[in-house]
Amino acid sequence: MTDLDLIEKKLAFIETCVRELQQLCQPERIPEDIREQRFAAHTLQIAIQAAQDIASHIVSDERLGEPETNHQLFDLLYRHGWISAEQVTMMHKMIGFRNTVVHGYQYFKPLILQDIVRHRLGDLLAFVAAIRRTMTSR
Repeated sequence: MTDLDLIEKKLAFIETCVRELQQLCQPERIPEDIREQRFAAHTLQIAIQAAQDIASHIVSDERLGEPETNHQLFDLLYRHGWISAEQVTMMHKMIGFRNTVVHGYQYFKPLILQDIVRHRLGDLLAFVAAIRRTMTSR
């Protein structure tokens, strides 16, 4: 059985990160301001990590399968009705961005970060809403 209190704390944490990005980040400064870049990138990183942790807990606790990658965590959530197909696609992209930040696979482009902050934060909130909706219906 999934630890709903733990999941709820992580969902609230994602909401806090999104709110901080909305209120404190200045996206127009991201292309030339390293502090703005780092604040935005690392706040997104920890929000995306929380989403990944949520997926991992649900997949494990609900015995949804044996994922071999972090992307597969979200595939399993979709397959078992926790999130939509659109959310799977977006979370795959978010995990890719997180990996770039964490592991330094390549230097991320500030304009991509700026676009995420300006236009994609709602995707994280949609993920939060989907998980909450599914938790309350089960």
